[in-house]
Amino acid sequence: MPVPRFFGGHSRADFAASYPEGAHKLGHELVEHPMLELEALAQLAELLPASSIEYNRGDVPVGLEGKAKTTGLTIGETIRGIDTSNSWAVLKRVEQVPTYRALMDELLGELRPIIEHRTGRLMKPQGFIFISSPDAVTPYHFDPEHNILLQLRGEKTMTIFPAGSARFAPDEVHETYHRGGKRELAWQESFVRDGVPFRITAGEAIYVPVMAPHFVRNGPKVSISLSITWRSDWSFAEADARAFNGLLRRWGINPKPPKRWPASNSAKALAWRIVRKMPWSD
Repeated sequence: MPVPRFFGGHSRADFAASYPEGAHKLGHELVEHPMLELEALAQLAELLPASSIEYNRGDVPVGLEGKAKTTGLTIGETIRGIDTSNSWAVLKRVEQVPTYRALMDELLGELRPIIEHRTGRLMKPQGFIFISSPDAVTPYHFDPEHNILLQLRGEKTMTIFPAGSARFAPDEVHETYHRGGKRELAWQESFVRDGVPFRITAGEAIYVPVMAPHFVRNGPKVSISLSITWRSDWSFAEADARAFNGLLRRWGINPKPPKRWPASNSAKALAWRIVRKMPWSD
């Protein structure tokens, strides 16, 4: 087995102790990687298709409704001038570019044995690079993937809330999301006291469990972060069970929510996989 380059022994041990349900910090060795410097990222952004680029204003509230406004700059201008452009940009699915796919494969390869032992096959690995102006905010939302956010430059604080709690993300919202709805969540200021803030600086990372609500505040300097995400047998089963519950709710049934890991949710997941093939499932 190749010697790991990016996640040291302590980080892999911490990951093994906490995956998949425990949000936790890790260390990494990606700082100053030439493929992740600002000019390299501007060039990458100009290569990616428009559907893989999102950028807008960074001075938004945690509980933003809808999408933030744009700044009028190009993606290249936004990234090269990120110190002053007051922006937030994300480059999506960077594994479309072979050199970035190789980097992703190496990163996840160091953790794959742990992942597949706990949650089944590692599927759909994807990479997202976030370039943010000082004090930018990523509003409150959740994601269906397992996620490790690696900080490369600057600092940010991610505040994470309990995954699976209907207080922070109602069951109906989960069900709607898994049938094509949005991932942004309704924010209440009373939530703040129950979130766990994780401050990460260059060389640190944070693991975020599947569907754990969170928001992010950038520090006072430019931030660059790499998010490596993947799906698993367990995450797909949880998603399909949520989608099936949405169908049951439409039929007037108030279903119980899926259970968190290590429960498999296989019965409802199988039911949804059968039902969605039916012409009347929509």
